[in-house]
Amino acid sequence: MLYSAETSLFARFTALLKLLGPGVLMATAAVGGSHLVASTQAGAKFGWQLALLILVVNLLKYPFFRAGVSYTISTKQTLQQGYLGMGKRYLAIALCLNIISSVVNAAALLLFAASLLSYSVPFDIAVTFSASVVLALILLILLAGHFEELDNIAKGIMGILVVATVAVFIVALNNYTPAVGAPVEQPSPWTLATLGFLVVTMGWMPAPIEISSITSLWLKRQCSTQAVTPKTALFDFNLGYAVTVLLALLFLGLGALILYGSGTELSTSGIGFSHQLISMYSSTIGQWAHWLIALVAFLCIFGSALTVYDGYARVVAEAIALLFNKQKAARNTLVTPVLLFMAVASFIIVLFFKSALLAMLGFAMTLAFVTTPMFAWLNHKLVASTQLHHDASPNVVVRMLSYVGLAYLFGFLIVFVWWKWFS
Repeated sequence: MLYSAETSLFARFTALLKLLGPGVLMATAAVGGSHLVASTQAGAKFGWQLALLILVVNLLKYPFFRAGVSYTISTKQTLQQGYLGMGKRYLAIALCLNIISSVVNAAALLLFAASLLSYSVPFDIAVTFSASVVLALILLILLAGHFEELDNIAKGIMGILVVATVAVFIVALNNYTPAVGAPVEQPSPWTLATLGFLVVTMGWMPAPIEISSITSLWLKRQCSTQAVTPKTALFDFNLGYAVTVLLALLFLGLGALILYGSGTELSTSGIGFSHQLISMYSSTIGQWAHWLIALVAFLCIFGSALTVYDGYARVVAEAIALLFNKQKAARNTLVTPVLLFMAVASFIIVLFFKSALLAMLGFAMTLAFVTTPMFAWLNHKLVASTQLHHDASPNVVVRMLSYVGLAYLFGFLIVFVWWKWFS
């Protein structure tokens, strides 16, 4: 009887894992620069003061990420097919923004992954060479058609990262003592001088909103291979989104507990920052875990880069095909040339930013912040004009958050443009 109960429990757990897919992939794409870099920097510079900002940003962006799930599970169409239904100009706008974002975001993650790889190997290796190795691995996996393995890789990476980060945070919290020389009065992040840093922090928090189009594509693909209901699709999405929010706060906490007030200046170079990031973990739980953490960090960013290259290539290819009325078979043939274009363009960018990881990531996050309001408005308009399945339709709270989020995103963008213009 006990064996039967254990078997039943295992069967239910296995079934649950199979239902997890697009939401976990979204989390894997999200947990990259925004968490390991932006959240850690926020904690290192300002302690816990930006925790509320991170929570608010994630909350106000939630309706626009959710739109990809609600629309696709209700209509069995992708967000981009929805944009086209509203008019070609809407899809054309999304395509132009996605082409720019795809190259910049892919380059930022490629450089970060390459920096972690260069640091992790026991011999000196140039960042440009490690970038070419990482890029070759990504192209090998994607061009060989191993997308199904991508799903399992994502789940494994996220599981390891969550467990490791929670463990390190608990140890750091138990061992916390204020650093010698820590400022009695905390520097305020709420000044015009720090506006640029706040924008960088919010840009990829939890991810660029155009990731919702990628989630929509993945969900449509999942629906073609297995039975997915609105409830299970939203559960998958909400779980992935909750994990990204939790990790953002944990990384902020690690920066606050370990780096804040220590006088440590975060390195702008890729290898230097990678060393500081890994040391933050290993100094907390022990040097025995140094190389294990280095491997987990690399896999985390590699997983982000892998999902971003795959997702953006499919989104851009789909948009081009839809605009020019190509058939489904033709859409699939466009993915490879778009992927190769992204690979070449992102590698060229890496060559220019090879010694300035934080500058590259800051540029990518700022660009994401600038384009976010447009993608948010597109998703809001599409959902508001579509008859959705009652289990997927946003409730009153989510609809209110959508309006507040639009006001916040456009308002903060206006303030940022004004600041850049007059500073």
